[in-house]
Amino acid sequence: MTATARALAAATPADRDRYVDLLRVASLGTVIAGHWLMAAVSGDGIGNLLALLPALQVLTWALQIMPVFFFVGGFSHALSYRSLARRGEGPVYAAFLRARLRRLLRPTLAFVLVWAALALAVQLAGRGDGPLGGAALRLVTQPLWFIGIYLAMVALTPPLLKLHERHGWAVFAALAGAAALVDVLRFALGVPYVEFLNSALVWLAVHQLGFLRADGRIRRPAVLAAAGLAGAALLVACGPYPLSMVGMPGEKVSNMAPPTLALLCHGLWLVGAVQLAARPAGAWLERPRVWRAVVAANGIAMTAFLWHLTAMLAVYAAQLALGIDLPAPATAAWWAQVPVRILAAAALTGVFVALFRRFEAPAPAPVPSPAGRPAPASGPCAAAGTTLCLLGVLGLSMTGLGGLLDGRTATLIAFPVTAPAAIGMAWAGAWLVERSAPARRVRLRG
Repeated sequence: MTATARALAAATPADRDRYVDLLRVASLGTVIAGHWLMAAVSGDGIGNLLALLPALQVLTWALQIMPVFFFVGGFSHALSYRSLARRGEGPVYAAFLRARLRRLLRPTLAFVLVWAALALAVQLAGRGDGPLGGAALRLVTQPLWFIGIYLAMVALTPPLLKLHERHGWAVFAALAGAAALVDVLRFALGVPYVEFLNSALVWLAVHQLGFLRADGRIRRPAVLAAAGLAGAALLVACGPYPLSMVGMPGEKVSNMAPPTLALLCHGLWLVGAVQLAARPAGAWLERPRVWRAVVAANGIAMTAFLWHLTAMLAVYAAQLALGIDLPAPATAAWWAQVPVRILAAAALTGVFVALFRRFEAPAPAPVPSPAGRPAPASGPCAAAGTTLCLLGVLGLSMTGLGGLLDGRTATLIAFPVTAPAAIGMAWAGAWLVERSAPARRVRLRG
């Protein structure tokens, strides 16, 4: 426990919603644990445990918890934007984007830079096509999709928050209805490419639920949970939707990529369920030790998320290098090794956190102008930077880092993109976000 975490915990305002902080940490922690468990690595490459044991796919109805992170994001974004608006210190939109994105982009770009350098070295050495190495270079950037989508949520918060303040639940209903229409056009009428609209509509609908929570308008969480669970079950039982709430290799339809109405119903069930637990969890979080742990975890959660797959792959690579047998996935011998591998991956993730957590720390505040007010900020510059960042991060999640030298491409919104181009867009976008507030920064000493 760092002194900073203790100080932050001690300084927590009495009206802070501590449960939201717990949900943020718990959702990312669940994703990390799920990835460690699902990876079925053998000498032939990397597979998916849920594809090998389809009966386990029902567990994704509890463990696919990413909708909770977007729900929490909506709550936090509403409070942050309103706080900036109340202060009235210059253009609110640019200040909001910069403040929300900086802490997300700095650890992400550090991760991208380190892995791009590693991938380039591996490919120059002619070692990038092995069964494990090639798969690793494709796999390690895949979780970045979530960061790209989250950047879009940040950028769209101000207009959608205004709509929420005018129309409340009707905005969520409109987004959910549009997502349902997209699935009708996709599955019933066979309209091509329309499914990609749900990459925005489904996650925006879940994000909108966070606005509703911020205003205390989710008053019947049990009804929300029951409706979502029943809707998801009905869609999977009677419709073209698969059982798994995460993507499976080789499947024709995925509930995740792009998201479907079934995943939106799954999100409703999860939001209702976590809301039901809010009161008892809130009392538990009043305990000083518990709250200090949550504060400390929040300070490193994004760094741990970015590096957890690297840690897992390093554990498997060490196993192979040491000549330790990799049993066939899902066998008794494989299950016997799972606890040891997860503990080793957790320990190595801790090492990566110690090395890279500085990039997740809040950046120094801008130096005020001579008049005592912040330097002017540029909304268009911040918006352009955010757009470039989200396109770059999404593109990199699709291309992977295996084709840095051979021009391998992936299709991003109907356009081919290479990994170097995606990295360039992400860095250019981050530069524009910083340029949206050209104030000098002070270096903190001591």
